[in-house]
Amino acid sequence: MKAIHRLALSISLALPVLAHAGEVEVLHWWTSGGEKRAADTLQKLVEQKGHSWKDFAVAGGGGEAAMTVLKTRAVSGNPPSAAQIKGPDIQEWGELGLLANLDDTAKSERWDELLPEQVRKIMQYDGSYVAVPVNVHRVNWLWINPEVFEKAGATPPKTLGEFFAAADKLKAAGFIPVAHGGQPWQDGTVFEGFVLSILGPDDYHKAFVELDNDTLTGDKMVQAFTALKKLRDYIDADAAGREWNRATGMVIDGKAGMQIMGDWAKSEFTAANKVAGKDYQCLPFPGTQGSFAFNIDSLAMFKLSNDDNRKAQEDLARTVLEPEFQTFFNQNKGSIPVRQDQDMSEFDACAQQSMTDFKEAAKGSGLQPSLTHGMAASSYVQGAVFDVVTNFFNDPKADPQKAAKQLAAAIKAVQ
Repeated sequence: MKAIHRLALSISLALPVLAHAGEVEVLHWWTSGGEKRAADTLQKLVEQKGHSWKDFAVAGGGGEAAMTVLKTRAVSGNPPSAAQIKGPDIQEWGELGLLANLDDTAKSERWDELLPEQVRKIMQYDGSYVAVPVNVHRVNWLWINPEVFEKAGATPPKTLGEFFAAADKLKAAGFIPVAHGGQPWQDGTVFEGFVLSILGPDDYHKAFVELDNDTLTGDKMVQAFTALKKLRDYIDADAAGREWNRATGMVIDGKAGMQIMGDWAKSEFTAANKVAGKDYQCLPFPGTQGSFAFNIDSLAMFKLSNDDNRKAQEDLARTVLEPEFQTFFNQNKGSIPVRQDQDMSEFDACAQQSMTDFKEAAKGSGLQPSLTHGMAASSYVQGAVFDVVTNFFNDPKADPQKAAKQLAAAIKAVQ
């Protein structure tokens, strides 16, 4: 933990304000406990460089509300310095001609050497850097309270069959088997896990990246919807509208046994002083061992007219990839650093396993972009999937075979 102590000490030391200080306004949705501490640290590091930080936090785990606000600001000609934008959405903003060119900063900071190829491509528009990656999240995690499992006589699952068997034991013992928040992006996260488990990474790619009609309507997709329908029996009646971190709190407090959620859930365990591997366990979502559904948080930079603010913007981009911030941010956020040369020795067991799995998955087809979290397809496709999945999940009488056809039709309609 020495690095954290050093960082905390460096932040506490006031540095002289630079003569030409600029302002950075940053739109983001890092608003839960662990996320907010991580974002506050970035603010302090930027302020150390003499600039002022204007925080523009918009609550909502999936970022939909933040994107609505950003579009309003951008259309009116008043975008923030930086905004939390990811995946194909970066390309859409690039096409509008609103993003700043970061090539000079990237060259001086050796981004081409530090970042994996898959990440570099996402951060560029038309061959130039327009965004800086903050981290790498793994989406296909299952979080477990081992004490609850022990009380229920349940075994941590490795297959979907074992997952539902464990859920039955948890339910019989009086626990909520699966903590869930009934929001479209959370429903999508769960569904994506079933798709990756049942279809495998290659067909997952065909369905959600290539948008292949036969795969979208095939028997395995019907099986994924069937599994999602079965899950309804294992969540509580109060799930509707619940934020993801509240659901994580149910696992932390021992009210629920499991949560299907990306590794940002770990930020809540960390904030509650829980120890990975002891107080909680992280498992690849059953059936997805060897696969890594990724979600990369990034800050896209918007064109600015003020020179001092542009300098502040460049310093923000540099700060994001510095080892100091990469360590502190990702330890609080639950994710792993995006730098290839990052020392992982101070990270917990879940993060170390995530980095190992990330590098291994990248060697083959196991590394796949998360559709639910805006990495695989356009926001229009994502929205179409959310509509079908959430309507299906909230209708006890919904037909899985019909849902698969509706999924393909909805995606086709927005292409």
